Amino acid sequence: MSSYIGRHAELYDIFYAEKPYGEEAAFVHQCLQQYSIGKTNRLLELACGTGEHALALEKFGYEIVAVDYSEDMLNCAQRKALETSSTVNFRWQDMRNLNLSEEAFDAVVCLFDSIGYVATNAALNQVLQGINRHLRPDGLLVFEFWHAAAMLPDYEPVRIRRWLIPEGEILRISETTLQLPQQLANVTYSIYELSHDGTYSSFKETQVNRYFLLQEMANLLTFSGFTPLNWFSGFRDDENISQETWHIVGVARKS
Repeated sequence: MSSYIGRHAELYDIFYAEKPYGEEAAFVHQCLQQYSIGKTNRLLELACGTGEHALALEKFGYEIVAVDYSEDMLNCAQRKALETSSTVNFRWQDMRNLNLSEEAFDAVVCLFDSIGYVATNAALNQVLQGINRHLRPDGLLVFEFWHAAAMLPDYEPVRIRRWLIPEGEILRISETTLQLPQQLANVTYSIYELSHDGTYSSFKETQVNRYFLLQEMANLLTFSGFTPLNWFSGFRDDENISQETWHIVGVARKS
């Protein structure tokens, strides 16, 4: 399950500098306001990465605990919190074995398709049941996942991205293969940092991400003690889910 370690974690914010974290946080806030029973104040974010979603959600007044499996990503998040005087509590946790001693949370969020790092039904049930235990009665889960209906016909076996930086440039080659019976995408990143003087360094990292059909996810939620409330095409409520929808945002309530 390890991903974004070492140098990859340090480059993460360059790779996703254009991601609209603020807009996505605003949509999550909208969902929490619309579907919450009672006041929502305490949030738990799973797979928080370098902290951008948590820091954006904090602006809406939430008290947030944000956890991640990568200590290197957490170091980046904690530096940001220090620089911005944020009160977000960043800490290490494996979401497959959640163990937080605080009082129950009003809501849990898990964004950027991070639920897909959990590869098997048994492990995903363990994650969802752990989330359920950490929620107050009627607490909410807002999460995002890869949509199989879009992934299967449209995934790119090879994708090349390039970023210009003051020191030179970064080249990232993503090679994707699918394990169809398991609904898994194996993505190998080959990353090259090229300097102006012609020297370079490189490294590789392989990640495994699961993709889901909507009703499959609904059944997994129900089995683990949740009631699905709504599904969205990405972070918007004005577009129907279709075969072109790569990312689905789900809202569920603890039953």
